[in-house]
Amino acid sequence: MRQVVIYSGEDGYWVAECPSLPGCISQGKTKEEAIFNIKEAIEGYINALEEDKIPVPEERFETLLVAV
Repeated sequence: MRQVVIYSGEDGYWVAECPSLPGCISQGKTKEEAIFNIKEAIEGYINALEEDKIPVPEERFETLLVAV
């Protein structure tokens, strides 16, 4: 299980990234598409690490909403 941050990009697409996996980022035309795409990206990222016998980083982030 991984935490994902999702937000609207400047180009109108939704951006999704997984902070615990550096560089693991995806996007989609809709939130649902971005979520589907980041799930695939996370799976591919972890598979590549395992194939290369590189340790998979643990999930270590907490998210927090701060009102300003």
